[in-house]
Amino acid sequence: MPKAKSDAKAADSRLKRKGAGAGRKQSKKAAKDPNKPKRPPSAFFVFMSEFREQFKKEHPNNKSVAVVGKAGGEKWKSLSDAEKAPFVATAEKKKQEYEKTISAYNKQLEGKNSEEDESDKSKSEVNDDEEDEEEDDDE
Repeated sequence: MPKAKSDAKAADSRLKRKGAGAGRKQSKKAAKDPNKPKRPPSAFFVFMSEFREQFKKEHPNNKSVAVVGKAGGEKWKSLSDAEKAPFVATAEKKKQEYEKTISAYNKQLEGKNSEEDESDKSKSEVNDDEEDEEEDDDE
């Protein structure tokens, strides 16, 4: 009978380890910058923003997002290239605006980085120099 107790303890410790999630690795993603401009919508998303408003007017009792998405996807597929052209043009304009803002954003980031990299010496070297000067003054 004593074996049963040790088996139970082993099983309990395995359950504890499994449930705790100790074996999971944490991802090392870089933090997102909240100031970074959002990517522009594609032609389909430009179409969907207009389609959602139209769909809500026609079906005011519909509360399902999935139904709206499916209906929008089917409508988009049925459109000809000529009918899609205004949405593609709008998406292209938004993409060009995004490219301008992202280049300005990247230049701003480069400016911040260059300010930090002004000195070739590391902070510890700078501190060492200051300490040396203080020692010279004491003598």
